[in-house]
Amino acid sequence: MPTLLQQAQRFQTRIVHRAHDELFQRVHTSRLIYNTCWEDPRLDRQMLALQPSSRVVMITSAGCNALDYLLDDPAEIHAVDMNPRQNALLELKLAVIRHGDYGELFQMFGHGWRPGFGDFLTGLQLPAYARTYWREKRHYFERSSLNPSFYYRGTAGQVAWLVLQGLVKSNPRVRDFTYQLLEAQTLEEQRGLYENVKPALWNAFNAWLMRQPFIMAMLGVPRPQIRLIEHQFPGGITGYIQKKVEDVLTLLPMRDNYFWRVYATGSYTKACCPNYLREEHQPALRARSGNIHTYTTTVAKFLRQHPGVYSHYVLLDHQDWLASHDVEGLREEWDLILRNSRPGTRILMRSAGPRIDFLPTAALERLRLFPEVAREMHQLDRVGTYGSTLLAEVL
Repeated sequence: MPTLLQQAQRFQTRIVHRAHDELFQRVHTSRLIYNTCWEDPRLDRQMLALQPSSRVVMITSAGCNALDYLLDDPAEIHAVDMNPRQNALLELKLAVIRHGDYGELFQMFGHGWRPGFGDFLTGLQLPAYARTYWREKRHYFERSSLNPSFYYRGTAGQVAWLVLQGLVKSNPRVRDFTYQLLEAQTLEEQRGLYENVKPALWNAFNAWLMRQPFIMAMLGVPRPQIRLIEHQFPGGITGYIQKKVEDVLTLLPMRDNYFWRVYATGSYTKACCPNYLREEHQPALRARSGNIHTYTTTVAKFLRQHPGVYSHYVLLDHQDWLASHDVEGLREEWDLILRNSRPGTRILMRSAGPRIDFLPTAALERLRLFPEVAREMHQLDRVGTYGSTLLAEVL
């Protein structure tokens, strides 16, 4: 029989978990989460090997990677997301690319702000829902001392801004160290700079911040992923984040790591940015922009409503949540994926855990896994925040 103290602790835990779940649900149904993709498309494209006949189903996120895949000229990219704001962001990027003014594109999504964005918006061809959303959120591209960049908007961007302010206040020299780290020419130089910035990076405020459920919800991390990390990684969530960030900053060159640059500085440079922001790619992106289609729904509902033979699926990490909260939904999604695939269809996904061991048996029987390739690519990932990568091919 549990003691009164144990009963009280369990009750408190249930309350905290319920609050996290409700906050996560509220954030994901009312806010833009991701203002930039947090998966490395350079590795994705190597693993996917897209062809002109490819028909891709993927999670939209911020749309950067859908545009990156477009450079391989697949026949169709179906970008699916439950959050209409994420699709509105991809539609905005497509509209600015079609507008044809590279300076405008880089001003908005390279520098992260655009004076008079509301007026500029009127000249863009956008779906009605996306136009309405960006009219309401036109201040996202306004620059101020309190928020200097679009990349500090959305919930993930707001967390990045909070962390950055905590770093600068704890050590005024941290900004200088950050810029030096981003421009370092060797890994040895990076490691030395990291040792200088490490005390500030892992100060008490940031360590506390990363343990807060509301911060994880704003970053798009549901409780099942936190539980995966807490159970499978020494040091729990704080140790996991510290290890992942340290690996990125000391084991991989930072010169072309635009993922971390944009949150550290609020902007990209023309030498360090996603491919959709490179001037040489604009003609191809404009010509192929009609190959991208957006859908505000789940992967399972998309496949039920748009049955077909798809050659590639990019599932990000959403199955972490399904595996914990909706096992029947996980089984159904895999059933639909396999029903709408052909032999050779490639499936790419990620997880917060160090291994993906929740795939239904019926799915595993139809898949050939490539653990060595996935492991090698995972180690080269410039983002570096996931626990594992899975690459599979339908038999």
